[in-house]
Amino acid sequence: MERLQYFVRRLLLIVPTFLGITIVAFTLCQFVPGGPVEQAMIRMRGIGGVGESRAGSATTAITEAQRQALEKHFHFDRPVPVRYALWLWRDRIGLRADSYMYPNKTVWGIIRERFPVSIVFGLTGFALAYLICIPLGIAKALRHGAAFDVATSAIVFAGYAIPPVALGMILKTLFAGTSDRFWDVFPSSGFHALGFETLSLAEKARDLLMHMTLPVLCYVIGHFALLTLLMKNSLLEQIGQDYVRAVLARGATRRRAVWAHALRNSLIPIATGFGGILSVVFAGSVIIERMFELPGMGKLSLDAVVGRDYMVFMGVLAVTSLLALVGRILSDFCYVLIDPRIQLHR
Repeated sequence: MERLQYFVRRLLLIVPTFLGITIVAFTLCQFVPGGPVEQAMIRMRGIGGVGESRAGSATTAITEAQRQALEKHFHFDRPVPVRYALWLWRDRIGLRADSYMYPNKTVWGIIRERFPVSIVFGLTGFALAYLICIPLGIAKALRHGAAFDVATSAIVFAGYAIPPVALGMILKTLFAGTSDRFWDVFPSSGFHALGFETLSLAEKARDLLMHMTLPVLCYVIGHFALLTLLMKNSLLEQIGQDYVRAVLARGATRRRAVWAHALRNSLIPIATGFGGILSVVFAGSVIIERMFELPGMGKLSLDAVVGRDYMVFMGVLAVTSLLALVGRILSDFCYVLIDPRIQLHR
């Protein structure tokens, strides 16, 4: 009953926490220069881009009435609390709002277009990190100080030390056909090939695999060292506990003491990241996505910030915040599943 009350309180705390995050971000967005009103005025004056090609070198003065009309169009004529209330309720945390940069598209429509990239990119990286690092950490703990432990540590730390952008450039040079001296194995950019819709299911799976291999490798290589060492050190700590020595003293084998007792408790620190599976669908790396030209959430967030598309930025922030908050609760739930004796305090 106490655990149920704890999780109910945690769920209720999501509301004020979410409101606090979005209120601060929304307020800051309103005062950042270069917003939609300023950009619309620049286009009306014929400065830059397409407007300049149409208007030549001439500029058009913007009257006060036109400025007020623009502010009314973008709802900047209303107080910030009113605009936030409209964003929160009428626009459904901004998902039904219209984008400033992408004409005739809602924020949710833009985010939904990036979903395939985010899901494949995020879930694949999450699964690879845990499926490789947990067994590797266990193997390193059981062979602590041996040649296997030393060799794998060197490899893991070497991968951790290489910046993702440098690793991406190396992989593209070696395996993406950017140099005639090496192998043209993987595509150098994009999420899928042209004519993807006409491929069979097996061909689609292969095409996605070929396109995502290099960027996913760049994305997860930096997480290997932290997760592997966390698993190793956690298991070593549990092996040295008194309850493991008591199990061995009662005649149990070392294998049984490790796998039946120590391993389960050593997974408790690892469970911290389990809740991230909810927000991992929005995972993305701006550098990697730009390097491999992937239309993911990382690039979308950067474009929204640079282009002052507050609605897209706030929509992405709102969804990721909700998923992160729910993920923290999921992590606590994983704690209870791993070890029911854990007491969750208020």
